[in-house]
Amino acid sequence: GQVAFITGGGSGIGFRIAEIFMRCGSRCGLAGCSQALSGLFLFFQASKKLVAATGQQCLPLSIDVRQPQTIAAAVDEALKEFQRIDILINGAAGNFLCPASALSFNAFKTVIDIDTMGTFNTSKVLFEKYFQDHGGVIINITATLSYRGQALQVHAGAAKAAIDAMTRHLAVEWGPSNIRVNSLAPGPISGTEGFRRLGGKLAEKSNQFSAIPLQRAGNKTEIAHSALYLASPLSSYVTGTTLVVDGGSWLTSPNSFSALLGIASSSAK
Repeated sequence: GQVAFITGGGSGIGFRIAEIFMRCGSRCGLAGCSQALSGLFLFFQASKKLVAATGQQCLPLSIDVRQPQTIAAAVDEALKEFQRIDILINGAAGNFLCPASALSFNAFKTVIDIDTMGTFNTSKVLFEKYFQDHGGVIINITATLSYRGQALQVHAGAAKAAIDAMTRHLAVEWGPSNIRVNSLAPGPISGTEGFRRLGGKLAEKSNQFSAIPLQRAGNKTEIAHSALYLASPLSSYVTGTTLVVDGGSWLTSPNSFSALLGIASSSAK
């Protein structure tokens, strides 16, 4: 009977997290940015698919995580519908491959605004409106990009590193309110827009995933199961940490600037 509020849940990892949570009995507020009519239609279709697949309630919510007032309105709508929110999944993100020398100031700012500011904005709104009095679980979707420095990823690496720091700070400040805050860092995950944009299919064809200790890309269900663990009582004493679910890829995968430039060029076509 718990309720999950998921940003970026209309497709990819966020959609699979919503599906797995709903199959386990949760109801879901699916929050995404759907400013264009076509995007709004696809978002509502995603919600209908989840209801049909799971039999659970799913409330589609239109937000822009860069604008706190839209988040507040969506949270109010979810609370009116469900009377509670137990879990927040901060999954809204934007990423692409680009050398720092070619990255515009606005492109860098946009990624920071969506990823870092969006995570803070949504967390703070939910804290003020519900979590500070009732407790809750926050799961921030991050990445391993900043662990060693990744070519063509200064924008996303900086944004995700800030979120990991935010996770630790909020875990300390909000722990006394019975709020657990953790990060979940996926590796290359097949069947996602990020996989396509970051050259996953080309990496598969060229056998680059053989450098990963587990010899393959991950899948969306594996990430959803990891989120389920962090949201469940199984992790009731876990807070302020990052669960890396990447098959060990950040430890061993090559960091070839020239190869990544080729992937960026191919992915842009």
